[in-house]
Amino acid sequence: MSKQVEAIYEKGMLRPLEPLELDENQHVTLTIVDSTGDPLCSYLDLGYVESIKKEVDAMEHVPSMEEVRALTSKDPASWAEAIIADREDRI
Repeated sequence: MSKQVEAIYEKGMLRPLEPLELDENQHVTLTIVDSTGDPLCSYLDLGYVESIKKEVDAMEHVPSMEEVRALTSKDPASWAEAIIADREDRI
């Protein structure tokens, strides 16, 4: 499950601004995005971005933009649909 929830930091603890459907003692991972900064940051799925960065770092060859353009110009498929499907597979 992945969910974005706003919270307030008070007395050393994060307090969610809405109820969370979590089991008692359930382990979760938090990504902190300062909402007073760049408003676009709140729309990014930072976990997904970090996983892609790791995949790129592990690649033996990272294609140049020219190579990517050459490959994608011949592909009639919807890249948006492929990315959405890939993200759903990871959840």
